[in-house]
Amino acid sequence: MKLDIIDLGLIEYERAWKLQDEYAAEIAEGKRPPTLLLLEHPHVYTFGRKGHAENLLWGEEQLRQKGISTHWVDRGGDVTYHGPGQLVGYPLIPLGRVNHDSKLPDADYVGYIRKLEKTLIVALAHFGIATGQRSGLTGVWIQADVHSRCPRCSPEDRKKPAKIAAIGVKVDVHGVSRHGFALNVNPDMEYWEGIIACGLSEPVVSLADLLPSVPSMESVKAVVTTAFREIFEEK
Repeated sequence: MKLDIIDLGLIEYERAWKLQDEYAAEIAEGKRPPTLLLLEHPHVYTFGRKGHAENLLWGEEQLRQKGISTHWVDRGGDVTYHGPGQLVGYPLIPLGRVNHDSKLPDADYVGYIRKLEKTLIVALAHFGIATGQRSGLTGVWIQADVHSRCPRCSPEDRKKPAKIAAIGVKVDVHGVSRHGFALNVNPDMEYWEGIIACGLSEPVVSLADLLPSVPSMESVKAVVTTAFREIFEEK
């Protein structure tokens, strides 16, 4: 499988959502190769299929003052934040259709999520950040010993693991993946105060919290692209 990588820069959430629909339809018809969209969004909270409105902590006035839009979308998971300084990746990959005889997918969708996590773990290792998976939880995490480097974080939080990348996906009726991952590079971490991210009371952290010199977004995109090709492209 050869991938097309498209850098969309800073793009409104709804516009990128529509592009996913357009490109996924073309991929299903064989008119476009599997594609990874890399981008940043303006400030937005999105709720997945398991979203709970009570996990939005800020009221309408605060949302307006902070310039945050909200959307209920068709990915898995609860509420998450996207904003400038966060690298968002939307892989549009044919994973296999649902077998309507057995009602089971022909592809390993859980394995796909694990591969997304592995991609980010490999990429973050390039920057000297040791990360991993946590049993029963989706996303990419740092352990407490790494989290203890965070000068912004509270002493209590620095004793806990923290999430550095969130993952939420959908697979459409044609077996093509949508949505994807969000890696915190150097976003304004204040915006996580407005939600209970993913419905969990776990700390959230960024590369900027952990490194003395923050890598540029372009360099992070390049490293993530290399890792993604390494893990997803057939040799």
